[in-house]
Amino acid sequence: MGRVEGKVALVTGAARGQGRSHAVRLAQEGADIVALDICQGLKTVKYDGATDADLAETASMIEDLDRRVISRKADVRDLAAMESAVADAVSEFGRLDIVVANAGIATAAPAWELTEEMFQEMVDINLVGVWKTVKPAIPVMIEQGSGSIILTSSTAGLVAFGNLAHYTAAKHGVTGLMRTLAVELAQHNVRCNSVHPTTVDTPMIQNDVIRELFLGRTGATRDEAMNEFKGVNALPIPWVEAVDISNAVLYLASDEARYVTGHTQVVDAGGTAPYRNPNV
Repeated sequence: MGRVEGKVALVTGAARGQGRSHAVRLAQEGADIVALDICQGLKTVKYDGATDADLAETASMIEDLDRRVISRKADVRDLAAMESAVADAVSEFGRLDIVVANAGIATAAPAWELTEEMFQEMVDINLVGVWKTVKPAIPVMIEQGSGSIILTSSTAGLVAFGNLAHYTAAKHGVTGLMRTLAVELAQHNVRCNSVHPTTVDTPMIQNDVIRELFLGRTGATRDEAMNEFKGVNALPIPWVEAVDISNAVLYLASDEARYVTGHTQVVDAGGTAPYRNPNV
């Protein structure tokens, strides 16, 4: 039997990257999935957004595992859309056991050069969108008397990174939200934890904007960026794979973590252990 057999999981940002990996990994271990993604570009984000085809591919991968899936275009900034997705999950599957609030964006600039629009969109998606994802799910879990909520933060939710003031602030906010939810929901047997990845090999870092942040120039290739990315981690690797984070999500979602709540699950290749250059 799978580690989350018979459970229902809602995953945001599920069209590609970490979100797809989380959805598929949970499905591999027996969960039915509600896969949500905005499937479009965003105004302040210079790299391409996920597409309808990406989300359809995620759904197909889940169906190939003989699991049920609901896939929906939804913006985590839209509370009504999140409420509708939760209602669909309960209507279709009868319950909701796991929420993985994963959707997020990355942009970069020194704090004083960030535009108001950049800061606002970052916080609206990476922090407020997390709250809007979990808000409608919590009453369902309280009524069930069980549930696991997993919020995607970052190593930037624990330490500071230069040129990422808005991202760091939002991800620190996610960490605080997680800890508060863990306290509030413990009496209802609903757990809340966060995952804190280092750089992950997904489109969020494999783009010109983030490579320019690390290398100080545009047009760098993936291979050229690898050595610079290694500076973030203690282990001699430039980035981890999405499945490495998914395995942490799976653990936190499963009954193996039945007494784990309020925990910051770090998957950072040792990156937060030594001194970090604040300008990286």
